[in-house]
Amino acid sequence: MDFLAIAEIFEEMHKTNSRLVLIDHLVTLFKRTPVNTIKKIIYLLQGKLFPSSEGIELGLGEKLTIKAIAESTGISVKEVEENYNKIGDLGETAKEIAKKRYQQTLLNEKITIERIYSTFEKIAKSLGSQSQIIKLRLVSSLLNDATPLESKYIIKFLLGNLRLGIAEYSIIDALAIAFTGNRNNRKKIEEIYNIYTDLGTIAEILFKKDLQGLTDLQITPLKPIRPMLAERIIDPKEGLKRANGKVALEYKLDGERVQIHKNNTEVQLFSRSLEKITNHYPDIVEAIKKFSIHNCILEAEIVPLDLVTKKIQPFQELMHRKRKYNISDVILKYPIKVFLFDILYLEGNNLTQYEYRQRRGILQSIVKTNRNNIIELVKQNVSSNLNQIEIFFRKAKYEGCEGLMLKQLDSKYRAGAREFLWMKLKKEYGTTLVDSFDLTVIGALLGKGKRTGYYGALLLAAYDKKSDTFQSICKVGTGFSDYDLELIYNELKNYVVDKKYYNVNTNLKMDIWFTPKLVIEIIASEITLSPLHTAAYGLIKENFGVALRFPKYAGKIRLDKKPEDSTNTSELIQLFNKQVKRNKS
Repeated sequence: MDFLAIAEIFEEMHKTNSRLVLIDHLVTLFKRTPVNTIKKIIYLLQGKLFPSSEGIELGLGEKLTIKAIAESTGISVKEVEENYNKIGDLGETAKEIAKKRYQQTLLNEKITIERIYSTFEKIAKSLGSQSQIIKLRLVSSLLNDATPLESKYIIKFLLGNLRLGIAEYSIIDALAIAFTGNRNNRKKIEEIYNIYTDLGTIAEILFKKDLQGLTDLQITPLKPIRPMLAERIIDPKEGLKRANGKVALEYKLDGERVQIHKNNTEVQLFSRSLEKITNHYPDIVEAIKKFSIHNCILEAEIVPLDLVTKKIQPFQELMHRKRKYNISDVILKYPIKVFLFDILYLEGNNLTQYEYRQRRGILQSIVKTNRNNIIELVKQNVSSNLNQIEIFFRKAKYEGCEGLMLKQLDSKYRAGAREFLWMKLKKEYGTTLVDSFDLTVIGALLGKGKRTGYYGALLLAAYDKKSDTFQSICKVGTGFSDYDLELIYNELKNYVVDKKYYNVNTNLKMDIWFTPKLVIEIIASEITLSPLHTAAYGLIKENFGVALRFPKYAGKIRLDKKPEDSTNTSELIQLFNKQVKRNKS
């Protein structure tokens, strides 16, 4: 399939601010795509070559990409950098330079999506001392034959900054329209995607077999499942009411949620956002390999421990486990504990349709017969008494936990769903703080004085799933240490864009705008109505959104969360209404 035709569609998509128009362009693209190419198109739109569970990345940095542009156009690296500094986008830079240099000849090999994908795959799998040279040649070879417009999107794919505002929900909508003729079928496609998180394979099956073919996709070890999520509650009384008077209580740990898959001798670990993190935790892999079961999918929370006292440490300590080198030294220096809290699959049986109490019983049996010094069952209690819940809550806080998870005893595992079957009661309950919020950074003001060279304040947004937009809710400039400022600045520099991103909804002006990507945790004193911010705009009061009062950085970058996992607007509305009710009582 000719890449130029695809690039032209991307260029039209780049011009629109309408999600419906964006989906229409995707539908056009999918209908034009041959069946043997649809999977590749889907992965590239998601900014990857394979499903996240494969753990294969391009590994191509900005500096090497600049060298490739220079080599293919016959100009100096310095000249490319000067153009880049003026334009601010490396894809656009490649396009503008190529306009001046490009001359089509009969010797040019046509650029196809198949050729691009094959070249990217070679780049991703190129390792060793000569890998940088090989990657440079591969990229230059593509750019040598590319038109200016093709050059732009080749570079954008390589750097993972396509920036067309294509969320997974938009892709699913477009797949439903293109291959089933009915957008309402997106719900069925999403349900399958929740348990079989390979959107490329789903698209290929839809292309060949329509919706009926999706029934063949089942929960399978080594294919991560979208995690079930909890709704927040303000007090235990609400939890008991929603659970019909009796509820299971679990410690809510401040760690990294992990999905552990075992298939005979192979063990793989996946993060909350479904990325492979096996290499970060070889100690967990070895422990699970010793379990006397062949196939399973477990859910757990990984928490860091103090080297001496063995007490639970703050979540940020797990950042040390992200290192690629000397991991054996890191294991000794930064020990962990794994607390299992659910089981979704065992020896060929899908357990997601079992009630929570049944799954917990199976998990208890497994832990009892497979004792290990780093793996435990999360502490649990079952109660219908408010006083007992309060005592268990205080105990959890004392032991360094975030609070409690309250789970309905008869609840089934609803992959990808956020419902009151699971509820979270965090340690801010009973204090002046409403709760903590996971919000996405969408913009920033430049720092002054001591913060010169960093960001003085960040503009944060909640996510609205219905409109697929990030809606501003507060600016935050407090709670940051010098270390935090530098860390956040370095994370955000990869996502700078030259104008407000297409699905960012805010009325505020910023010095810098970002692709919605980085999620951080914020605490605040209350939720208030705001005429300036757009989160839940008009849904509580006409011409008003909601904002956070006295927001403060809580010290956590949530690398385990996607921007779509941010606190959502429906959740904010529920919290605001509960807050009003509580203040009246």
